[in-house]
Amino acid sequence: MQVLFFIIFLLLYLITVCGNIIIMILVIKDTRLHSPMYFFLANLSFVDMWLSSNATPKMIGDILKKKKTISFGGCMSQIFFAHFIGALEMVILVIMAYDRYVAICKPLHYSIIMSLQKCIGLVVTAWTVGFVHAISQMMVVVRLPFCGPKIIDSFFCDRPLVINLACMDSYKIKILMNIDCGVVAVTCFILLLISYTYILITVHQSSKTGASKALSTCTAHITVVVLFFGPCLFIYVWPLNIIWMDKFLAVFYSIITPLLNPAIYTLRNKEMINAIKRFISQ
Repeated sequence: MQVLFFIIFLLLYLITVCGNIIIMILVIKDTRLHSPMYFFLANLSFVDMWLSSNATPKMIGDILKKKKTISFGGCMSQIFFAHFIGALEMVILVIMAYDRYVAICKPLHYSIIMSLQKCIGLVVTAWTVGFVHAISQMMVVVRLPFCGPKIIDSFFCDRPLVINLACMDSYKIKILMNIDCGVVAVTCFILLLISYTYILITVHQSSKTGASKALSTCTAHITVVVLFFGPCLFIYVWPLNIIWMDKFLAVFYSIITPLLNPAIYTLRNKEMINAIKRFISQ
């Protein structure tokens, strides 16, 4: 079983990294994809690549080892990058929803509103939010007293599991940190709901031709949002406290979601498919 899992996860990881790199190359090389939507998509692919690279290589290497260990610094870095990348991706998904809102609801002002300076500013904001959120989590976790058992029942250092190892009553800290995660996750989720509500109302009132194209693009966005936010909400904001479910959600969040994102955006996007064909022909 360990050999089988090693092969499966290694293939999934390689496909994830290659898929996201291909999207970034296409967006950079193909001039027809030089638009805000694909600029944000390239950033999302870059973030997804690092989301899968945070813990997956370590997990793959540990599968065939009898003694699966990690240093304290390595454990803390996994927690930091998990929250940094997670919050960063949430904000980028919100930015992509805002971009679709402007494109569909205010098409005549799109080029003015979504200028290059505005796009870069939005991406910088996303990175800032992710960094601040990760630092706020780390400032608490790294100061906890760890003196008891140092065994984590997971394939990577997840913040809720590490807090359970602290030699103190961590109930209030868990609540505080869940609120911290909840502020980021719920705020982003509400902004996404508002954006797509306006989009769907506008699409409903517009012509059938434009509506079908807009819905095709938005369906891919909404699918990615559900796949990403679902595990996040149940792991960090509203924990289920079911061990096997937590492990499944952790694997889904770290390995499956970064794999599905490029597949969804390429398979459901005619411009990306055409760009792939042009790239292959060249």
